[in-house]
This record gives sequence, structure tokens and C-alpha cells, in this order.
Amino acid sequence: MDDLGFQIQSGVVARLVIDRVPKRNALTRAMWEALPGLLAELAANDEVKVLVVTGAGPSFCAGADIGELISGADPADPMAELRAFNLRAQQALREFPKPTIAMVRGHCIGGGLEIAVNCDFRFAAHGSTYGVTPARIGVVYPPAAIKVLLDLVGPATTKYLLFSGELLTAEQAELKGLVDRVVGEVDLESEVDEFAATLVSRSQLTIRSAKETVNALLAETDADAAALARYQETIASGELAEGITAFGERRSPRFPWHSS
Repeated sequence: MDDLGFQIQSGVVARLVIDRVPKRNALTRAMWEALPGLLAELAANDEVKVLVVTGAGPSFCAGADIGELISGADPADPMAELRAFNLRAQQALREFPKPTIAMVRGHCIGGGLEIAVNCDFRFAAHGSTYGVTPARIGVVYPPAAIKVLLDLVGPATTKYLLFSGELLTAEQAELKGLVDRVVGEVDLESEVDEFAATLVSRSQLTIRSAKETVNALLAETDADAAALARYQETIASGELAEGITAFGERRSPRFPWHSS
């Protein structure tokens, strides 16, 4: 499937590939607008248990297409439409109900970093680079986007990235908690596949509940009711009993797959 610069590869471990290689996968306004719909389709697909987000070619994503930054119709706020699409896409990725892994090679800058930090995990190749560069061109970064970065790496690193516009190496990004694992480029795909397989083998109800709870706590909304409902679901489905039985029998659990 090819949709406005994205490739979708379905399966238990699905892939969303940003595919605009001549522009180092910079996202157009139309791509930001399309992203929530593509994610909704993947979320509704019962087969999908994990989503890997990556870029075609040597780069993950070099950001938003700079040629469109101030091309909006309103001269008083020429970035209004692009900003709205961008924030909606970030939210859709952040709230995607299944685990998400950003698999990063090359450039992961600006809008590319926004995509990566809204995934649950970031696996990085040696030689990849990370940064947020609005201070280089005079863009005021939206508070919602800053909060995601702040929740992930804390105020000092957030300020460093936003104030300086400097780029971090993969190793520096790992030290600051911006990425979870750095591996050689030839090993990147196998590392991601292995971790994705681990996630697929676990209780999907537990994972879903944990993601819902983390998101609710970060948003400072009530997490208790949803967590209780998921707990009751693990009992009613037999998933909790299977997990405990398998542990006692020293075997891998055979969890049913749930789409809810």
C-alpha cells in the first residue's frame, strides 16, 4: 500500500515506512494529515500486535518539509494548518493502542524526532543523529510537542535540544534517554524483530493496560477505572490463569490474542 509517501506492511508485526527518500523522508503537510487515518486502520486490524515505524533508505525522517512551513493561507499564522495536522498526527501515534517501535537510521530531526519520541521505544543504528532545530529558523515549538520530549528526557535535555538546535549522536542520545538501544546498522533490523517477537509473546491485555495507564498518568487523568477493567478482563478471558499455570509448569504461556 502506498499512501502519500508512506508504505504499509501488514502482519503481526506491521510496518509503517516513511518513503520519500529524495527528501530524506521529510514529511509534507499532506503526509501529516494522512498519518492519523493510516494509524487508525492499523489499530483496527486484529492481526497487528506491534507496529514498527521506520524510514526508507538511509534516513528515518529529516523533519517537516521546510518549503511548506509558512505556506498557509493565513498571513497572520501561515503555519496554522500544518501545526494542527502535525499535532494530530503526534497524538494519534502516541495513543496507538499497541506497542510501537521506532527503528532509526540516519537523520531523525525535527518532525522525525517528534515521530520517534511518540513511539513507545526507539532502536537506533550507530551513526544516526537526533535533534530539534526550531531555534535555527525562528519557529516557536508547540507546548504539546515540548511536553512529550520533557516527559521522556527531562527539562535539561529538552532545553539543550530546543535552545541550541545542536544534533546528538546515537550514543549521546542513548545516554540522555532519548533512545533505548543503539546497535550496529547491520544488526538493527534483527534486534527490532527480536524485541517485537518478545512483545507478541506476552499478554496483550497486560501490555494494553500498561500503555493506557502510562498515558493516563502522563496526562494526569484517572487511570484506575481502565486498569481495573483490564484486570477483570484477564480473569474472564483465562489469560491470568494461563500465565500462572505456565509459570508453575515452567513453560511459555499460550496467551490468546485479543483485539479489544
